[in-house]
Amino acid sequence: MGPHPFLLPGSFRKERELLERSGIDSWDAMATLDGERLRRLASASPGSESRLVRLRGQARLVVAVDLAPAEAALLLHAGVGDASALAEANPEDLRRQVGRLQRRLTGAAVPPPSLGTLRTWILRARASTGRSWN
Repeated sequence: MGPHPFLLPGSFRKERELLERSGIDSWDAMATLDGERLRRLASASPGSESRLVRLRGQARLVVAVDLAPAEAALLLHAGVGDASALAEANPEDLRRQVGRLQRRLTGAAVPPPSLGTLRTWILRARASTGRSWN
């Protein structure tokens, strides 16, 4: 898939400004942000730490598994916090979990990822974490 533009939803305006001022302008840079630097950034804007942690988790999925940012956000909200958790996921269970969440968020208008797509994501997560293909 390749690099994804570092675009954040409008609701992350404060966090986007913080990150821009700090020179963090890509998913790769966000993914490598350590906890101490994240806390320092968040101290400049009350309420931003949990949002920055969530963005870092999203960035780590984007980078490690080569997911689109929206796909990574969907997995995070469905309870898949990192590539290791995705690598251990059962495709059928993940499909139910993601499908339930997506239906609540978008209704039937947007179909959840197919079982084949989820299997591909799991295989890429396994490759990125060094897990076997079994």
